[in-house]
Amino acid sequence: MFDINLVLFYGITFGILIMSILYTFIRYIYSKEIFYISYCFMQVFSLIYIIGYSKLFEINHFIQELALVIASLSAMLFAINYYEGRFFPKITNYKELIISTLLLNIVILTAFYHYMLFEYLPYTIIYGILFISIIFNLKEGFKPTLIYVIGWSIFCILLFVFNFKAFYNQNGYFDLVLLVFAMEAMLFTISIAYKYNDLKNKNQNFEKMVIQQSKFVKSGEMIANITHQFRQPLNNISYILINLKKKFENKILDEIYFDKKIEQLNSQVLFLSKTIDDFKEFYTKSKEKEIFMVKDAINNSITILSADLKTHNIDLKISFETFEDIKIFGVKSELSQVLIAIISNSIDALKNKNNPKIRINIFSNNAEVIISLEDNASGIKPKNLKKIFEPYFSTKEEGTGIGLYLSKMIIEESFSGKILVENQKEGVLFSLFIEKTF
Repeated sequence: MFDINLVLFYGITFGILIMSILYTFIRYIYSKEIFYISYCFMQVFSLIYIIGYSKLFEINHFIQELALVIASLSAMLFAINYYEGRFFPKITNYKELIISTLLLNIVILTAFYHYMLFEYLPYTIIYGILFISIIFNLKEGFKPTLIYVIGWSIFCILLFVFNFKAFYNQNGYFDLVLLVFAMEAMLFTISIAYKYNDLKNKNQNFEKMVIQQSKFVKSGEMIANITHQFRQPLNNISYILINLKKKFENKILDEIYFDKKIEQLNSQVLFLSKTIDDFKEFYTKSKEKEIFMVKDAINNSITILSADLKTHNIDLKISFETFEDIKIFGVKSELSQVLIAIISNSIDALKNKNNPKIRINIFSNNAEVIISLEDNASGIKPKNLKKIFEPYFSTKEEGTGIGLYLSKMIIEESFSGKILVENQKEGVLFSLFIEKTF
């Protein structure tokens, strides 16, 4: 018969390990980070080891030792992937060499004491490697690793100062190795929370960078659009000035004609100014959210793409099934980015079509504004329909595969909305659902 308290203590340890395994496995599914799955494997084989160690269940000694080896290798893989900074310090003089050597000796001695205390190699491997991560990269201030190492170091120092292990063993308490499993799980959970926030912040910064870069990917097309947009107004201005000059030289320039031509000139200049503002807004980095009219974002995107629409004789119509001044909350340039990505894809698909059409319809209900964009370009192949929002997936030879991925991300994260796509009889229909602003 086993002592009920011992069974309970082992049961708690098993429970902590199982929760740690589930936690890291779920994190891996969502993040695909190697350090999660390697830690998960380490804990799985640590669980097998501790079950055999407990003698509560019969496990072959070879299997127990094999579990220890695999747990140790998994621990090394985890620590290397979790490692931050440089593996080797940058040494430029003897002083730095002496300091680095001294610090490395401290790590080795501390890791050795860690093993002597707890007698479990996988956790000692993690502690030793991550300790090196800290001392060789002190200036970087790596918080997740710092929390992990400092937590273990404080625990080890307290045990050393108070000679806790000898006291613990003399009084016949449960094996200290059980405490180490609980301690490891708690420290990892705390440090991984910081790590997750770190990764989240890095991911957000990366996404912002990708959004900005995706705008510049189309720079060549945009420059062509700007050239086309400017050519006609500049030609008109040139003709107006020529007519004014002729009238003046022939001394038949009257005030009514002069005022009329000045008004035409002002109209062309205003058009050029608005075009510049639209392009400038599109390229401006993300800014604070604001309440804006949906039609402004639509008009901005149409202005930018108008040259392509004219070149390919695409009939684009905008229809409001709700009042035209309807507003939403967000970043106007980002909504324009989404509309440009969707309309650009339609333009590419419509280039060789007869009677090409794009229809933009705006609806609303009590809670949402719905922007639908439909073309008659024959739709998307069913096998590709579910993939079009995946990063780097493109059916075009020169496509980057980030336009629709970013569009989905912007609608979901910046506007707390959703974007849906479906094939219609003649083409494809994109629907944007965004919360209405009252």
